[in-house]
Amino acid sequence: MSRPATIPSTKSRFSHRLDTLQELARDVLAYAEQQGASACEVDVSTGFGQSVTVRCGEVETIEYNRDKGISVSVYLGQRKGHASTSDFAAAALRETVDAALNIARFTADDSCAGLPDAELLAVDLDQQPSLDLYHPWLLSVEAAVDLARRCEQAAFAVSPQISNSEGATVSIQEGQFVSANSLGFIGGYPSSRHYLSCSVIAGKNEGMQRDDWYSVAREPSAIGSAESIGEQAARRALSRIGARKVKTCKVPVIFEAPLAASLIGNFVHAVSGGSLYRKTSFLVDSLGKRVFAKKVQISERPHLPRGLASSYFDSDGVATHDREVLVDGRLQGYFLSAYSARKLGMQTTGNAGGCHNLIVHPGKRDLPGLLKKMGRGLLVTELLGQGVNYVTGDYSRGAAGYWVNGGEIVHPVEGITIAGNLRDMFRNVAAVGNDVLIRGSKQVGSILIEQMKVAGD
Repeated sequence: MSRPATIPSTKSRFSHRLDTLQELARDVLAYAEQQGASACEVDVSTGFGQSVTVRCGEVETIEYNRDKGISVSVYLGQRKGHASTSDFAAAALRETVDAALNIARFTADDSCAGLPDAELLAVDLDQQPSLDLYHPWLLSVEAAVDLARRCEQAAFAVSPQISNSEGATVSIQEGQFVSANSLGFIGGYPSSRHYLSCSVIAGKNEGMQRDDWYSVAREPSAIGSAESIGEQAARRALSRIGARKVKTCKVPVIFEAPLAASLIGNFVHAVSGGSLYRKTSFLVDSLGKRVFAKKVQISERPHLPRGLASSYFDSDGVATHDREVLVDGRLQGYFLSAYSARKLGMQTTGNAGGCHNLIVHPGKRDLPGLLKKMGRGLLVTELLGQGVNYVTGDYSRGAAGYWVNGGEIVHPVEGITIAGNLRDMFRNVAAVGNDVLIRGSKQVGSILIEQMKVAGD
């Protein structure tokens, strides 16, 4: 397979070729050096998107965007300045570098500021196999409208109780970028991310309920069919009719796979550099300690072909590597950028910009199997509000879902709050499902927590 820089279709899909972006990056670095910068890093990107939404059979919106930009960070010793522009003209690039330098001159020294250590940067990128991240979706507006209509029609066809629609959307997003710095690093590639979604309303008047479903992938053929997405959205909305509160209690709680990803996101935030060096995390100094139940294993796999968070380097240009984040519930490594690592007296983990394909190892049970294991409790399918205190770990969110008894769903639930402490929730993971749903940087099945407080009537 050819390297990303030579994919023929990028020439017509983007406003600038990838090699042109590389030239612009080198020009910025050269000018910054001429103007006295001790170091410089630059990111150049172009992209475009097309989004079509159909609601109740009629076209509601057609959006098209084409973007480009250059961001520049310069260093004068350990003083940093940053500026950006969307103008690729030579004069504009020089003005942007000058602006960044002027900012740096009036910025205080920061002992942790600067580029990563040169030996940590990604090298020999041309020798690496393609991650296969770019799959253009050659879909006309007319074809996108037809696809969205089919998706919505499939939802309405499920039941006459599907009374309204919030729309079906087809989105195409494609972009390419180049990152470079004055230590000689330069890398970049095109990528794509497409999705198809549907959101519908079931019931009438005060008994109305809404739900949605969507599928996202690098490659259009990997997206779920329009009919299956519409049907899933409809069935989810229908299953929520007649939702009611439950009495306040302490019971096991299952976070459905899409929400389990947010729970893992809470963990990532708590063990990321910024939270740690600011001491705004309940998991400060947790390296090597058991922070999850022994059965939980989490791996980071940055080089998965077509992965939604795959990359050979992070936002600092540091090479990414496979690693084990949790082994038998024990934390093996934080998520650090070059800057946050220096603040902590550690080495970067290649996570400037976030995690790369974080995989929570699945257990043997699917969602019905988790329900049977739980017996009696709450299956959460929607979270509301922002109720996470990362300093203490306290967790309180509005929720909706289903009451479970005898391992079976009994009735839908709404108007409740679930509460606990993330430290206890992580340690009390009773099982991880194998119903893995891949929608972003975290791949995880449903998660069963042994006990949480459910506040209702």
